[in-house]
Amino acid sequence: MTDQPSDLDASKAPLLEHLIELRRRLLWSLAAIAVGFAGCLYFAKDIFSVLVHPLVEAGQGRIIYTQLFEAFFVEIKVALFAAMMIAFPVIATQMWKFVAPGLYRKEKRALLPFLLATPVLFGAGASLAYFGAVPVALKFLLSFQGDMGGIQQTALPAVGNYLSFIMQFIMAFGIAFQLPILLMLLERSGVVSLEQLLGARRYMIVAAFVIAAVFTPPDVVSQLMLAIPIIFLYELSMVAIRLTGRKRAGQSDEGQADEGQSDDQPALE
Repeated sequence: MTDQPSDLDASKAPLLEHLIELRRRLLWSLAAIAVGFAGCLYFAKDIFSVLVHPLVEAGQGRIIYTQLFEAFFVEIKVALFAAMMIAFPVIATQMWKFVAPGLYRKEKRALLPFLLATPVLFGAGASLAYFGAVPVALKFLLSFQGDMGGIQQTALPAVGNYLSFIMQFIMAFGIAFQLPILLMLLERSGVVSLEQLLGARRYMIVAAFVIAAVFTPPDVVSQLMLAIPIIFLYELSMVAIRLTGRKRAGQSDEGQADEGQSDDQPALE
């Protein structure tokens, strides 16, 4: 009498294969980050000089560190931050190679544009933060220097605090610009509908200003520079969802028409 493999053993095999494949993709991603980190660590001072440029343009000519190890760890953070940016195409490719075999051809066509648009939108948001929001925020924050009741008040930003400040801006704007991708994926997966998104418009406007208030300084200009793009991207998402919905409806109608014509054709003997 031969032993038959149980259903549990049969289910373990595909799961183990998926885990091995996931580990392989993660190792490739970590290797890309490690290589990028090694290169960026060598140029950490140059990269930080780019990040600190808005502070120099705002008129601040000195930056300090208050702990002996702070400057060293700032270079480590700068190198890791830059390495994550550089390695993102590799990480996204590995994610795609892991997910793609389980998708149908139509699902691949639908998901691939979103994957390609992610770094573009993140770059647009980061550029707006670096060239627009950060200079405005620094101008506001540095305006408190001067005579304060007979005492001279001078800004001496610490290197670690400034790095956290500009990274917070870049990440907040970059992630906020992913809103169209998130909404379109939620709508396409059936989690929300276009009507629900249109009905939540007023709440989204309030949420945009709340997000801007949390991730930007208290000046109104910086908050508007984040809140207005979020609202604009939300409205742009509604237009894109409506257009893609019409396109999908047209393709389904054409497919049904082709099936109807094929059914009406007489069978050849």
